[in-house]
Amino acid sequence: MNVGFLALPVLFPIVFGGILPALPFKSQKARNIYTEIIVILNTIFVWVLFTNTPTGELTLFKLTSNLSIAFEIDGMSKIFGGLISVLWPLATLYAFEYMEHEERKPIFFAFYTMTYGVTVGIAFAANLMSMYMFYELLTLVTLPLVMHEMDEKSIRAGRTYMTYSIAGAAFAFIALIMILSFGTTLDFTFGGVLRPEMVEKHETMIYVVYLFAFFGFGVKAAVFPFHGWLPKASVAPTPVTALLHAVAVVKAGVFAIARVTYYSFGAEVLKGSFAQYIAMTFALITIVYASSMAVKETHIKRRLAYSTISNLSYVAFALTIMTPLGLKAGLSHIIAHGMMKFVLFLCAGAIMHHGHKNYVDELEGIAYKMTGVMVCFLISSLGVMGIPPLIGFASKWNIAMAAVDSLSPLAYAGVGVLIFSAVLTGIYLLTVVVYTFVPVKNTDENALAKVNKPRWTMMVPLIAVTAIVIVFGIYFTPIFNVIEMAAKGL
Repeated sequence: MNVGFLALPVLFPIVFGGILPALPFKSQKARNIYTEIIVILNTIFVWVLFTNTPTGELTLFKLTSNLSIAFEIDGMSKIFGGLISVLWPLATLYAFEYMEHEERKPIFFAFYTMTYGVTVGIAFAANLMSMYMFYELLTLVTLPLVMHEMDEKSIRAGRTYMTYSIAGAAFAFIALIMILSFGTTLDFTFGGVLRPEMVEKHETMIYVVYLFAFFGFGVKAAVFPFHGWLPKASVAPTPVTALLHAVAVVKAGVFAIARVTYYSFGAEVLKGSFAQYIAMTFALITIVYASSMAVKETHIKRRLAYSTISNLSYVAFALTIMTPLGLKAGLSHIIAHGMMKFVLFLCAGAIMHHGHKNYVDELEGIAYKMTGVMVCFLISSLGVMGIPPLIGFASKWNIAMAAVDSLSPLAYAGVGVLIFSAVLTGIYLLTVVVYTFVPVKNTDENALAKVNKPRWTMMVPLIAVTAIVIVFGIYFTPIFNVIEMAAKGL
């Protein structure tokens, strides 16, 4: 296939999403059909490129002689791009029902569709400059989604999100400049691109700048202490939080950390340094802190937000092991957590939208009216806990095995942190399930009478991804093969 097609799944949703508000649709249904067709077509474009991958890279344009915006598909691209391309059409279908009575829907679906293209741009970025540009563009296209309600809470959440993101961009930019100065190229090259003589002369500086990159890109991954924006962003509509907290923004953060660690700086350069130990320590701190906060939090979406923060640092911990097994484990949890948390947020949205409940202690007996939703919630909760044979068990097992194989005392401590977090995960997720299926008080029939069952546009995405969580847990080998190849730089 011609290399020029690499730009298609990036530009197609940006262009056709961008013109959506200007199109004279006769009805809301017509706009929904248009949006879903654009998203489905883009998913088809992505998978056609995966099955007929062009050789080489496409340079879209050059900023200078050594700075360019370019696209290329490798193993890492297929993992992140595959995740978003599977979930985006389902999230869009869910959004039609959720946003049915909301205002400013044309603007919402315009930015929602454009975000798809920008996220693919991060996945397909051939070099650090391209990833950085689309990474920052992701902030701009998701900001209106976070602030969609335009009330005081949404505006405040948007400001917080923007402040954190700008600070992260500044940190990451320092790393970009150093790679440009000390490296042979900005292109992503497995094993890193730093010149040996520069590593020898400026070892300490390189370690410090790596930490700037880790925390800079880690802002979107909500690494402590730069996590504060994520729980606040839960004020956004659920179709947004499902993508912010499960797929697009937060996974872009850990994906970027993986890229700079293994493809720019090089794991062998960083392994055994104070930079590795500091990054790993903060990942472990984040896991414990966020899991503890999730137990304390009573608002269902904010509880899931803290759960996301914890699980993102599972990925960050795996990546900072800085071995091929660590990379494999991190990439496998990106996929597993993305699917499981996608289901949990969609379930929470269905509860809030049709059940009119926001807090855990309000959910008593709701499973009797929303049985399908709560069964999906239960299955994905067990997956996030790491219960076999669900997909979360396989990814968490990989992380633990990578830690043991590393022979690092800090990584060994990380296994203990994972076990502690798994216990807390069971507490904060199964509490929700118990409230809904086994009410402490007598079921309030009058309250349940106001609960409506979601229509098919909500239930199809929930059931489809829940099925994937089960099937891929039992038969994860094909995905592991792709991940293993990516972890070896193939």
